Amino acid sequence: MTRRLPEGAPIVTAAAMRAAEDAVFASGVSQDALMERAGTAVAVQVARLAAGRPVLVLAGPGNNGGDAWVVAGWLAARGHDVAVAAIDGRAEGAAARMRGRWRGSISSLAAAAPRPILVDGLFGTGLSRPLDAEVAVGLTRLRAAAALTVAIDVSSGFGSDDGVALGGVGADVTIALGALKPAHLLGAGGAACGHVLLADISVSLASEWRTLERPVIAPPQPDDHKFSRGMIAVVSGAMPGAARLAARAAMCGGAGYVVLAGEDRSGPDALVCRPADDGLFADGRIGALVIGPGLGRDEMARNLLERALASRLPLVLDGDALSLLGAAAADRLRDRDAILTPHSGEFDRMFGTGCGSKIDRSLAAARACGCTIVHKGADTVIARPDGRAVVAGGASPWLATAGTGDVLAGTVAARLAAGVRDPAAEAVWLHARAAVLAGPVLIADDLPARIGQALAECLTKP
Repeated sequence: MTRRLPEGAPIVTAAAMRAAEDAVFASGVSQDALMERAGTAVAVQVARLAAGRPVLVLAGPGNNGGDAWVVAGWLAARGHDVAVAAIDGRAEGAAARMRGRWRGSISSLAAAAPRPILVDGLFGTGLSRPLDAEVAVGLTRLRAAAALTVAIDVSSGFGSDDGVALGGVGADVTIALGALKPAHLLGAGGAACGHVLLADISVSLASEWRTLERPVIAPPQPDDHKFSRGMIAVVSGAMPGAARLAARAAMCGGAGYVVLAGEDRSGPDALVCRPADDGLFADGRIGALVIGPGLGRDEMARNLLERALASRLPLVLDGDALSLLGAAAADRLRDRDAILTPHSGEFDRMFGTGCGSKIDRSLAAARACGCTIVHKGADTVIARPDGRAVVAGGASPWLATAGTGDVLAGTVAARLAAGVRDPAAEAVWLHARAAVLAGPVLIADDLPARIGQALAECLTKP
């Protein structure tokens, strides 16, 4: 099952969230009031999900634990069957005051009896080291016995800013407070946080990072023609099937005219086949040139790539084109009108392994080359040179099959040639939705037609 994420939601680091909360405190709102606001928002969702079943709330010593004490108190005050287990550690400030309001019994994590609904409020955004072994064992035991686990803000045992596993076991539902955190989307954290709900706690947040959202796409206008809808050229190479997949995706992604350039002459009848000659690279009608899918890495491939780079055409670079560029990518592409679609191996070969989260690394690479980068994976990051990022999580794992990246490249080209504001984000959404429509055990050949179906879901009324 594809997990659900809020669309178009802000994503912030732990430091940015703390700064936003500090601004709220500076405006006159107390820490107690904000904690009550957050805990109440979580409790409302827990009550809905519990549907009358007994609840066990796990409370840690920090502010995440403070939120947990609010959850427990709110549920108990409304007649829910609630038990609380707390771990050692001295609560301070608002968290201590929230704990002091609890009038029920408190057990240790080791002694806690499992219950159908488990609320994880042990550790939130501040965790930077692995969970203590005793805590990890207790959390694992209670999680395994629960029918549903709900995490407060961030599932305990995952790095908030990068999703790195720190001994956590994940949750079925995570209730993000105020904004999503990178851990809800990236790496092990993204895979483990389950469905994500976003709770409004009235904290003003400005972020250049957001989650992917369904695009709104205008249908062709009465005076449109095949060239005004976007002309795409896909360069064919050593493995022509990959280029054909990209070309078919471009056709189904809204392009009006698609050319397959090279020796291959197969494909749908509506696909125009022509040589990859000088006339192709000088054709100003082309709104996007795709090069890389199945291109190869021999001298002919290098020559084709050099001619593409020397042209003035907007480029979508994928696969072998990225491997041929390698570590020279930033210098060769600096401020070029291009969108790069690397998987993690290609990204590392071009930009190195670096430090920081996948968002940080993708943005650094985008700034270095002045191009948009679609850093593919289960957690796809679309990074722009101006610091904006869109993150897509929860894509179908069935996309992990040969050729699906070629389909994405063609879809990116179609949206780029259409002149839309955010072609990469539109393409990533269409690609992910097409995978859902295709169902399990999909192959890349299934996707282009589903791209068209996904696009139809986004059309505005003419």
